[in-house]
Amino acid sequence: MSVHAKTALIGADWAADVRVEIENGRISGLTMGRGAQPGDVQVDILLPALANLHSHAFQRAMAGMTEVRAAGRESFWTWRSLMYRFLDRLTPDHIQAIAALVYMEMQEAGYASVGEFHYVHHQPGGAPYDRLSELSQRIFAAADQTGIGLTHLPVLYTYGGVDQQPLAGGQLRFGNDVDRFLELVAECRAALPHADSGLGIAPHSLRATSPADLQQVLGQTPDGPVHIHISEQVKEVADVQAALGQRPVEWLLDNVDVNTRWCLIHATHMTEDETRAMARSGAVAGLCPITEANLGDGIFNGATYLDSGGAFGVGSDSNVRISLPEELRLLEYSQRLRDRARTVLVRGEGSVGHALYTGAARGGAQALARDAGEIAAGKLADLMALDRTHPTLCTLRDDQLLDGLCFAAPDGLVTDLWSAGRHMVRGGRHVARDAILPAYRAAVADLLAHA
Repeated sequence: MSVHAKTALIGADWAADVRVEIENGRISGLTMGRGAQPGDVQVDILLPALANLHSHAFQRAMAGMTEVRAAGRESFWTWRSLMYRFLDRLTPDHIQAIAALVYMEMQEAGYASVGEFHYVHHQPGGAPYDRLSELSQRIFAAADQTGIGLTHLPVLYTYGGVDQQPLAGGQLRFGNDVDRFLELVAECRAALPHADSGLGIAPHSLRATSPADLQQVLGQTPDGPVHIHISEQVKEVADVQAALGQRPVEWLLDNVDVNTRWCLIHATHMTEDETRAMARSGAVAGLCPITEANLGDGIFNGATYLDSGGAFGVGSDSNVRISLPEELRLLEYSQRLRDRARTVLVRGEGSVGHALYTGAARGGAQALARDAGEIAAGKLADLMALDRTHPTLCTLRDDQLLDGLCFAAPDGLVTDLWSAGRHMVRGGRHVARDAILPAYRAAVADLLAHA
């Protein structure tokens, strides 16, 4: 397969008349200035597609259900209790249908891959399925149907709080001790859906595991990505500090070898010293601006982090809204609102959109251990094409295109999307949409019928 682009982002620069050859899921060659060849897929603007580094797929079916104020002050913690009640009704068939819809929507939005932070492992009440990895394998089935690149991140979730209280209620579906968790990881490794699929681990948070369990599981899984929720809420920071004697980021950096395989999700509440130390570690900050805004989490310390050389990527987390431009837009706008300044997340001079997009492309690929993030020979063919005739982009120079995408574009500009060379979005529409939508509608109708 070959793709011809009128304009493409190659490294940090724009190039015209670019032909990208794809073989076995990877970019096998690049040529410029020779025009399109017979059989080429022809596009306007070609970009490296981003990785969506943090997703809880099942939460997509809750979108719009939790925007009502409960008695007293609404918070993340009341939202979480509603989520637990929703969990009690989810079957394996529901989870597969919801995940397929989510992954389809991600690809239509421009994401070629996803890190699925997967913590629903068991039946309601906590009994394992006959196949321990049953629900992970439903995620694999959804990834296979949609063709999305998957880095699966089974979650270690052992305790109901940082004081190691027992799991209760909806949390029972999450629970594993270290031995059973490692058994789950081994089953998942044997069943991944694509050759380009990856597997990591996800200790849920410092409140849902213990220092001893964390060290044990890290010792048994020396390779692959490690993702963790780290400091999303002020209460979480206070609880960890009371139990462990340090703030979450501070404790993690002092007690664990945090390096480039790590992704710290929602590193929202950090001191200046923590921010600089995290950046120096080489870990990726996993930022989910839409969900973080929806849940009232707070604002990431972006300027200090980038000044210290930190890597970042973006994810859609709760999937309340899946929009790649809006994640990047809200990431920058939250910084502007806090600092009462403009053009915050670019170092030195230059395009903010370019800095946001290429930074998220590099960081997302690192976080998922996915050999992508740029258009270059040998890289996975994770590619996104945009419609340059759209009114948002048609007046812009090449060096303004990413600013247009990040700050002015609506959804719907993606014409084509390749995940490791699999051409899954064509003409703005996922190739399996007609099968995925009815299955999703049937699943949520069944959920509502049993509410």
